[in-house]
Amino acid sequence: MTDARTKEAIRYLGYGRHAVDEQTLALIDVSFGELDQTTQAKSVYRIFDCKVTGEDQVTIGKMNIKSRSLGKNLRGCKEAVVFGATLGTNVDILMKRYSLTDMAKSVVLQACAAAYLEEYCDDLQLSIGEELKAQNKWLRPRFSPGYGDFDIHHQDDILRMLDTAKKIGLTMTDSYMLTPTKSVTAIIGISDTQEKCHIKGCEVCEKKDCIYRRN
Repeated sequence: MTDARTKEAIRYLGYGRHAVDEQTLALIDVSFGELDQTTQAKSVYRIFDCKVTGEDQVTIGKMNIKSRSLGKNLRGCKEAVVFGATLGTNVDILMKRYSLTDMAKSVVLQACAAAYLEEYCDDLQLSIGEELKAQNKWLRPRFSPGYGDFDIHHQDDILRMLDTAKKIGLTMTDSYMLTPTKSVTAIIGISDTQEKCHIKGCEVCEKKDCIYRRN
């Protein structure tokens, strides 16, 4: 039976509903084994006040964001989790090595690392959500800079708000790409009402008419 993270890696590889050959499945299995030995996953988060005004004005802590899609996602939220996570520099080194020596393995490893990061973030979000349930509060799906019209330039704001360089070794390039590359930042709304939103967000949800959908 194919486990959840293998299915996620297959999705990243773009197979869709097509059958996956045994050679690729073997590469996926080996890649996850190497990631288990290599990854040094770290995360940090803080909870800030959140205010949505109008259709596209969002304030989280001292960060002001103009985004209609984020505003829709956070509608009704008075607080938000600001979140950062990384698999660490060793994963970048591993991916670089295979990109120079084995391109097929490199492609599969990239997909597996993305799935590994998603699984890590899902587990963290579930943990945060369990703590908030005791206060009758509920989490919305993660929403990262670059989604919809949430400008990627806000990566800088989030890294500063969380002091990620010092706490988890997460920085960014001049073009606002995160480094290490298998890293993510996100906003997670906190609501007083429970919505039936998929933890992974809109990409994997089939509910096309959801009022919180970003596109």
